[in-house]
Amino acid sequence: MKIGIGSDHNGFEFKEAIKKYVEENGHEVVDFGCYSKDAIDYPDVAFQVAEAISQGKVERGILICGTGIGVCIAANKYPGIRAALTHDVYSAERAQLSNNAQIITMGAKIIGIEVGKKVVSAFLNSHWAGGSQRKVDKIVKKEREFFKDQRMDTAENACH
Repeated sequence: MKIGIGSDHNGFEFKEAIKKYVEENGHEVVDFGCYSKDAIDYPDVAFQVAEAISQGKVERGILICGTGIGVCIAANKYPGIRAALTHDVYSAERAQLSNNAQIITMGAKIIGIEVGKKVVSAFLNSHWAGGSQRKVDKIVKKEREFFKDQRMDTAENACH
């Protein structure tokens, strides 16, 4: 599987360890940064990973910041993306099995690297089989309604 990975500076060392683990387990990794401990803004990386998934360049994503919250919020702003904050094996499995999440997020200041590896393994080894399809369909429908309304509002405003 082709996996997009990214972090801010707070998650840099954690990301590097997770990236190596994912590669050692036979997956191809596309690293969207950051590439050092120099401060960066987490939304920039989260948007790149979300866009790569949206465009089919990677199949799944892993995002890391200090808490995992910021990158989760940012990734979920991208249309069609479902990112889930995961700090344990069960939530990582459910992210995929119940919600068909394409991205998991983790907090480097919340969990250790060894737990992070278990979380990633659970996510990558779980596969959507339609669980909670009705609920996911409702999320997708609302998102489409919202963006349809936004396009219409933008077009109407441009004419006035």
